[in-house]
Amino acid sequence: MFYIAFRMLVGDRGKFLGIILGLSFASLIMTQQPGLFVGIMTRAYSFITDLGQPDIWVMDPTVQYIDDIKPMPDTYLYRVASVEGVKWAVPLYKGTIQVRLHSGTFQTCNLIGLDDTTLVGAPAVMLEGRIADLRRAYGIIVNLEGVLDKLANPPTYPGGPKIPLRVGQEIELNNNRGIVVGIALTTRTFQSQPVIFTTYSNATLFTPPQMNLLSFVLVKAKPGQNLDVLCKRIKRLTGLVAYTKQQFKDLTVNYYLKYTAIPINYGVSVLLGFLVGAAIAGQTFYNFTLENLRYFGVLKAMGTSDRTLLYMIIFQALIVSFIGYGIGVGCTGIFVFLTRNTVVAFRFPWQLFVFSTVGITLISSFAALLSIRKVIKLEPAVVFRS
Repeated sequence: MFYIAFRMLVGDRGKFLGIILGLSFASLIMTQQPGLFVGIMTRAYSFITDLGQPDIWVMDPTVQYIDDIKPMPDTYLYRVASVEGVKWAVPLYKGTIQVRLHSGTFQTCNLIGLDDTTLVGAPAVMLEGRIADLRRAYGIIVNLEGVLDKLANPPTYPGGPKIPLRVGQEIELNNNRGIVVGIALTTRTFQSQPVIFTTYSNATLFTPPQMNLLSFVLVKAKPGQNLDVLCKRIKRLTGLVAYTKQQFKDLTVNYYLKYTAIPINYGVSVLLGFLVGAAIAGQTFYNFTLENLRYFGVLKAMGTSDRTLLYMIIFQALIVSFIGYGIGVGCTGIFVFLTRNTVVAFRFPWQLFVFSTVGITLISSFAALLSIRKVIKLEPAVVFRS
């Protein structure tokens, strides 16, 4: 019977391809758009991810997300370091700075000031230079995207390619010179701005004079410490707020979910993909069943039970589901491969594939239910009336 069901399914190639098209479109949208959304949200907290050494981030209580910087007095560093259970605590500066390019234009960059002694927070992957060279006077490390594009030297002729920034070159940071001592590979930021690393003391020279510069205190817990308990202890003793890495990531994501239109935009895209796919697949599958009613009627007249006919329709729905889902996910993979070296962000956790699989299953179930109702109510005698 399953063979007969398969032959019925592929017998009308036009409708068969129409069902596959609808499911493939829905699968593509329901995989690609959520993957892009998750990728963007991942970039929102990429800076937290890149800093793997600290267990806890300590900050002003009014901070809402990673880029919501509220400077604190440097004395808070020593208060945090004195809390029981803290192995070490180091300062971190995070802010933006205007860089004057050789062309005379200005580019906004992220400036990261690392503890002069430990250099905790330095990029994990160095393409050129050494992290220790940051201790040189005016030394800076620039991320690869900044070197190749936004901070690159102007082309030698109009319309020509930009010339990448090189180790040893100087750039102007807020009327101060910075000497490039290294090039690092980092995760792209949410705004895709260049990232410049330097020491905390150099950051105080590069930035405009201000009373407070301490953005975060990075904390490493002693072995065996419960991080949640330590966070509460730091908050109680210092008046600051302390988050584990995952808690700080969640705080950042929740801010973007609550105060931006990003989830709405992607949610609407996924919903439209689901509805369009359901409409195309459901209508085409229903028309396919109507045109094959005579065959189902013959099978009924020959003694085939309603349960067997039900299994045949479900089998047909599963076949088109697997094919449509595979094509949709395959197209998503091709799209991701073609955009792998661009600013487009994709991330595909396993939960996303479960989501898209459930979506395609619902569409197929909807299409099958429309057809099952018609077949179950079919009277075998109708087939022979003409």
